[in-house]
Amino acid sequence: MQQSDLARLLTLLGGGEQWKSMAACGSAEPDLFFPISAAASNQLQVTEAKVLCARCLVRRECLDFAIQTRQMHGIWGGMTEEERYSAVKSHQQLAARSAAPDPVDAHSR
Repeated sequence: MQQSDLARLLTLLGGGEQWKSMAACGSAEPDLFFPISAAASNQLQVTEAKVLCARCLVRRECLDFAIQTRQMHGIWGGMTEEERYSAVKSHQQLAARSAAPDPVDAHSR
C-alpha cells in the first residue's frame, strides 16, 4: 500500500477533516498559500506553494475540500482559485452534456 493510499484510508476511517493533520503545508507559513495577487511578482510564491502541494499525501482531499466549501482564495490541493474555478466549470459543462438527451434518439421515437 502506498503512502497516499494509506493517507486516504486513514482519512476515511477518521471521517471529517482528519486529512488536515496530514497535510504537507501544516508546517509551512500560511501566507505562502495566499498570494496577494496574480501579478508576475507573486508567481514564485504560487510555484513554491504548488511544489509543496505536489509532495502532499492528502492533496486530493484538500482540493475536494476547497471545491466543496467554495474556497474563494488561496492555493488548495495544488490549484489556484482560477484553476479550481475552471476545473469546476469544465466538470459542470461535461455533466450537463452527458445528462442532455441525444438529439438523434429523440427524433427516432
